[in-house]
Amino acid sequence: MDELSRRKMLLTGGALGALGVLGAAAPAGARPLWSWAASGSVAGAGAGTDPQWVWDDEADRLLGSLLDRGDIPKVNQLLRNWTRNDQPLPDGLPQDLRAFMEKARRLPAWADRDKLETAARFNRTKGIYVGALYGLGSGLMSTAIPREARAVYYSKGGADMKDRIAKTAKFGYDVGDLDAYRPEGSMIATAVRTRLVHAAVRNLLPKSPGWSRTSDGQQIPISQADVLVTWHSLATFVMRKLLDWKVPVSRAESEAYLHVWQVTAHMLGVHDEYIPATWDAANAQSRQLLDPVLARTDEGVELTEVLLDLIAELDAGVTRPLVSAFSRYTLGDRIGDMIGLSREPFWQPLISKSWPLLVAFREKLIPLPLVPEAAWAMEEALRRFVLLYLSEGRPIHLEIPDANRPG
Repeated sequence: MDELSRRKMLLTGGALGALGVLGAAAPAGARPLWSWAASGSVAGAGAGTDPQWVWDDEADRLLGSLLDRGDIPKVNQLLRNWTRNDQPLPDGLPQDLRAFMEKARRLPAWADRDKLETAARFNRTKGIYVGALYGLGSGLMSTAIPREARAVYYSKGGADMKDRIAKTAKFGYDVGDLDAYRPEGSMIATAVRTRLVHAAVRNLLPKSPGWSRTSDGQQIPISQADVLVTWHSLATFVMRKLLDWKVPVSRAESEAYLHVWQVTAHMLGVHDEYIPATWDAANAQSRQLLDPVLARTDEGVELTEVLLDLIAELDAGVTRPLVSAFSRYTLGDRIGDMIGLSREPFWQPLISKSWPLLVAFREKLIPLPLVPEAAWAMEEALRRFVLLYLSEGRPIHLEIPDANRPG
């Protein structure tokens, strides 16, 4: 996939949700001591080290060297058209980078192709819910994760938030694509490049006065714990909401959806001893890592405004109240207040009443006459929102940063 529309990115569930892959969360208060057992991981065992103090050493050393050598612009140019999983790496890459990427692009030995295919079908059949949850749930939740919001804000892309959101949204699009981990798909290429971006940010952000001033004492950003916080704001949160919404999900579909995210965590460089093996393990880890760190920041509120402003640009602000209300319905008032979502006295009660009925009708659980007419007006507004975003085509390329936010 050489070119993807920035608006298609936001629609397909990336939005700020994929922005989450570039940072992670800071404690609103004291983070609990690490107690999650590695016996609940895909590895089945581990050293028990708190992931807050674990990073991606091999990638970090490599990117530090590339930055020192001034190789980043050349590498970005060479990787510009490396977008398919089955593509050979381009000629001309530095040899140390080539060796790392060849290793990093391999799926883990425990990856299950059948489950990945089931996950792709699940994303297709439940796409309306998953897409809404990624874009208007997880995406906006990410702005309530302080380290995530600040890492994005103070890194190079923070100078152009709209462009940054569009680029990072590619991750969310690719992980949910039907071809995600197939040879013709893009998820392997996207994950490897994102891992390189993470490593570059880890080298660069400690040099940013703005980030250092607001980092809550963190010396190096994007630890393994930080990546897992983002992982839970996507995978674990989405599955919880699907169950809350009473969307029928078979055991095979549930396990497959978890599996595609397990593989994705591994491809991002998360150690297998930290990747949950089951949803029970994932929920337990999420309660320790994600739930305590949600908080308001000025940077997060500004990021929320950027996303909502994108919507306002499309239809003179008509859709923005609906999006704010749907996000409040999905995230709850506590997070809605954290990120500055407006309260919508018309849309909020309408969505609370109509959305469950619309889900039930779509899943053939109730007959059409029980769905209020207002629900179809809401669905049509959401559809128009989708069509508006799909209407603009603009190339989006993930690039490794070589500096922090100017100024």
